Amino acid sequence: MSKWVLDLGLAVLLSGLEVAALVAFWFVEGMKKWAAKGGPVPGETRRLFLALGAGSTSSALISYGFSWADLPVACASQAVVAALLTLLLTLVAGAECGTRIRRYRLRRRLRRERRRWHKSQREGSGHATAPVHRCRR
Repeated sequence: MSKWVLDLGLAVLLSGLEVAALVAFWFVEGMKKWAAKGGPVPGETRRLFLALGAGSTSSALISYGFSWADLPVACASQAVVAALLTLLLTLVAGAECGTRIRRYRLRRRLRRERRRWHKSQREGSGHATAPVHRCRR
């Protein structure tokens, strides 16, 4: 009986602590963003990757330890937390990757247009105008 109480208590306590730590981390990062008035915060992505990666790894290791201690409920709860943190890490990494790809493609397009505009200036066409930007919808 006492083993089940310990098992359930550890499952609830550790899961709650990890969720509270993640909420506190996001609150602190939000305060940094607010202090920067919505602007970029240096190292924001690195800190997020580190927090999610360390959280999922520690949850998986704790789950493994609980399996050796024969505490199935605590083991399962930590495995679920580790899986959710890993999923969240994957989603954040995918969004960051998409943002970087979009930024790279935009810069590449702007460089190409700038080269084309400078090339038309050198050809001696007299009064070349900057390329017209069309809004894509």
